[in-house]
Amino acid sequence: MSDLSKRIQSLAREAALLPQEEMLQVSERNDALVIGIPKEESLQENRVALVPEAVALLVARGHQVLMESGAGLQSHYTDSDYSESGARIVYDRRQVFQTGMVIKVEPPTLEEVELMGLRQTLISALQWTVQPEGLLEALSKKKTTAIAWDFLQNDNGIFPLVRAMGEIAGNSAVLIAGELLAGPEGRGTLFGGVSGVRPTEVVIIGAGTVGEFAARASIGLGASVKVFDNSPHRLIRLQNALGQRLWTSTLQPSVLQEALKTADVAIGAIRGAAQRAPMVVSEPMVAGMRRGTVIVDVTIDRGGCFETSRITSHERPTYTEMEVIHYCVPNMPSRVSRTASKALSNIMAPLLLDFASDGGVETSMRKNHIARSGVYMFNGTITHEGLAKEAGLPCKDLDLLLTAF
Repeated sequence: MSDLSKRIQSLAREAALLPQEEMLQVSERNDALVIGIPKEESLQENRVALVPEAVALLVARGHQVLMESGAGLQSHYTDSDYSESGARIVYDRRQVFQTGMVIKVEPPTLEEVELMGLRQTLISALQWTVQPEGLLEALSKKKTTAIAWDFLQNDNGIFPLVRAMGEIAGNSAVLIAGELLAGPEGRGTLFGGVSGVRPTEVVIIGAGTVGEFAARASIGLGASVKVFDNSPHRLIRLQNALGQRLWTSTLQPSVLQEALKTADVAIGAIRGAAQRAPMVVSEPMVAGMRRGTVIVDVTIDRGGCFETSRITSHERPTYTEMEVIHYCVPNMPSRVSRTASKALSNIMAPLLLDFASDGGVETSMRKNHIARSGVYMFNGTITHEGLAKEAGLPCKDLDLLLTAF
């Protein structure tokens, strides 16, 4: 062995005897979640809370997802799609409701609450106006911590999931109106317009998210659009969002009536502050509309804003009254269930990852504004003042409950 080789070996032995810096793994705190996704059984609900891509993301981070068999079929996802993404497919419905966290699209039924265990976390829509009587009391007995995805609000004051569903409903309303307008019961006209032919006249009642995207789609197809709202601020915001001037007006009955007389399509998209949507179009105003005109009442899930509106279904979506076609299907995003499920999942999956990285749901509520904004019940106690007042139940401050937890 050469002198150089001996010298290298000597230096290596000396280096091995020196104190070494300890290499510790640095990882984000991550408490594993066990998530149950049941099959939606509510009427006309075709969405699923998490799509396979979101499940794969959660499983890759060490979480478990239990899917009830057939939960994604109405959104065109098979059990194989979910199992290949790492989910465990279960056939006993009770197993899904016994997980630490249950995620649904629609509010749970009383029968589903009976299947749940104690002190679980439930994430679903709240939709107080269509909840079965006694649901809050049943959740309270189970000591449930409940988060409403339709209450989730970001730092900018936007309700991301509500807005996403509003975008879908606004675009869908225009597509549906176009089909009905050209159909056998309609006027046989193309939605929009072509050179030399009067463009379609569209009246949109409401300048919120639904109204905005209905206006975008209508203008994109070449229609003439008139927008009504009871808030000048929302009308100004709408014009700024669209980047162009369009015909707008506050809700003055005489002006609205004149606009409806020549309209080809009327879209109801006004919500209002109360639980019920304001009824702004009376029966005589509908009677003054032309034969074959199409009404799409997006607010039918809150009573509707046309006096002649009554709930229809995806199977039988329309009826004709006063020679005017009415489309009054609640939960319009469910009609395009795959798109709507992806929109839900895109916001839900990051929220679940935040729960894990924060150290659990309770910890996340203390520092995560979005998670906190959706909480309406903590360990069986209602924390949402407006909801408690509507239900006639006691309410406690969430901060006090978290301090004592």
